[in-house]
Amino acid sequence: MQLMWTNWQTWEQWPSLAASELGKEAKLKLTLETRKQGDVIIVCCQGRIVYRDEAAALSRLIGHVLVGEVLEQTSGIVLDLSGVSRMDGAGLGELAFLQTWAMGKSVSLKFADPNPLVRHLLGLTNLDRVLEVHPSVDAALDSFREQHACASC
Repeated sequence: MQLMWTNWQTWEQWPSLAASELGKEAKLKLTLETRKQGDVIIVCCQGRIVYRDEAAALSRLIGHVLVGEVLEQTSGIVLDLSGVSRMDGAGLGELAFLQTWAMGKSVSLKFADPNPLVRHLLGLTNLDRVLEVHPSVDAALDSFREQHACASC
């Protein structure tokens, strides 16, 4: 797994992660890349979010990287699902867990651009009614702007 910021820091540069976790992450079939647009962090997922390591890696990334000084400097997170090729029940569970985690931290979490398979799974499980799902990353980013505009009303 490789995490990249706009200043090209990689996953290995985050000191809070154990070396054993890094070796395990390298074998995953899920790549997570982050970038910041304004005060929103976008996490781009490429690959699969399935049972065991891939599903858990997403939570570990959010937990390790977005807590602390990074989280204090952001108004929210967009999870870009456009590159997710496969997802199972564990992956859906991780999305629900992330939503619960974000709510507990008072962070706005939005999901963007799920492919037809992921959108179908979200619909079958009614998670599309619990998660804030947008058709594109741009639409998710626009919804943050609308929230800020309504907050000043």
